[in-house]
Amino acid sequence: MIRTGIYNQAMSLFIVGTSSHVGKSVTVAAICRCLVRRGISVAPFKSQNMSLNSFVTPEGGEIGMAQAMQAIAARIPPHTDMNPVLLKPKGDCVSQVVLNGRPYKDVKITEYYRETPVLLLRALESYRRLEKQFGQVVVEGAGGAAELNLYDRDIANTQLAKSLKIPLVLVADIERGGVFAQVYGTIRLLPDDIRPFVKGIIINKFRGDPEIFAPGVKMIEELCGIPVLGVVPFFSLPLPSEDSLSISDKKICHDGVRIAVIRLPKISNFTDFELLEQYASVEYVAPGTPLDGFDCIIIPGTKNTIDDLNALKESGTDREIVRFRKIGIPVIGICGGYQMLGTMIVDDGFESAAGSYTGLGLLDCVTRFCSYDKNTTQVTRTAHAFGPILSAMGSVTGYEIHMGVTEPGQNREALEGDGRVSDDGLVFGTYMHGLFLNVSAVNALLSFLYDKKGQPFESITAFAADPYEALADLFEKHVNMDAIEAMLKNS
Repeated sequence: MIRTGIYNQAMSLFIVGTSSHVGKSVTVAAICRCLVRRGISVAPFKSQNMSLNSFVTPEGGEIGMAQAMQAIAARIPPHTDMNPVLLKPKGDCVSQVVLNGRPYKDVKITEYYRETPVLLLRALESYRRLEKQFGQVVVEGAGGAAELNLYDRDIANTQLAKSLKIPLVLVADIERGGVFAQVYGTIRLLPDDIRPFVKGIIINKFRGDPEIFAPGVKMIEELCGIPVLGVVPFFSLPLPSEDSLSISDKKICHDGVRIAVIRLPKISNFTDFELLEQYASVEYVAPGTPLDGFDCIIIPGTKNTIDDLNALKESGTDREIVRFRKIGIPVIGICGGYQMLGTMIVDDGFESAAGSYTGLGLLDCVTRFCSYDKNTTQVTRTAHAFGPILSAMGSVTGYEIHMGVTEPGQNREALEGDGRVSDDGLVFGTYMHGLFLNVSAVNALLSFLYDKKGQPFESITAFAADPYEALADLFEKHVNMDAIEAMLKNS
């Protein structure tokens, strides 16, 4: 049974990091699952996230992928209160601000900082709602906690910590090197009124024999006067990636079929392909990279379709894609990639400069950007029984996040109510993110590609075991979760 309100007051914990990409998001997910397994209800929260990997909640709002992952770990539905401010970079120091799940405005970073007092109030409102509903909230900071030049406007770390006054746990990445300086320097540079709230340290991504590092743990504790709660070994679990920094961490297997995912400059939601990555060689290739030797080409989602379409043209990758299409290589477009496959994109000035832009011309459709509105919805669709790939997919689920409306031409519809497919079925586009997180879609694509190469493919029958259970097992073994639970009781 999950216990709610089991202590005398609401209880929360704040996970901060020595820098970006140290493992804060995974640490929050792990703690959420550990607490739930101990019978304590909990919700994740990140006041401000910057990421192009996003997710659509059941109510149709947009949040960072990391907070959706953490909600799943906590065994609760993702909600916009878990990430009230989402920044989606567009380039030239401009980001789209998604506020409480809906597009708010495009701002330059200098303008954004003028709005942080109001945004902090909105974030605190979301936090209080989660606190009231779940009692326990595990908060994630952003980037490094000791960004001196941002202390007066950092609504994800210092300003939030001043408002919440809850225990902080600092996460450091030992794989980066300099872990002593990371930890000690961060703690010493924190403002005087925040430093006392740091109650624990977690050393992440450790490789090797922990006994060798035991004296180092003691030194950190003596230097900082704060306990090291655990040393987490380096691990590999199939968890969704948070942002583009994760692409460089991906390992490529060169067996079987090779799938090229074009690494667009503003690539978004590349988590779409993480199930494929487990069963094929999926490589993220930058525009301008030769596509010889690949068995399939995927153009993924993007924060800015027109800018990334221009990047394909400037690098010559647009012509490469068309050339390989002519020799029978399947080409698939997801969301912005689908828009690029059409004949034309017409922008009235809502995404990029107003004008008409020629697409790749592999599908007969035209996309128009005529509003700042964004379609964000979870969907279930059935693939039409046409062509060698779509005909084997059946019903699939996912979500849509896009601006623009695509007007169909002569091509058939790819899925019921969405997308287009070429006459031979080897080129298709869809607005559905998460298509290739469906077992049936992965089986349909890979069985075709393996058969085309004359190689056997053993169909996937089901998802692997819940990775959050394995993650929680790891933390229970290597982190003092009793101490973390005690922090909640005493917060």
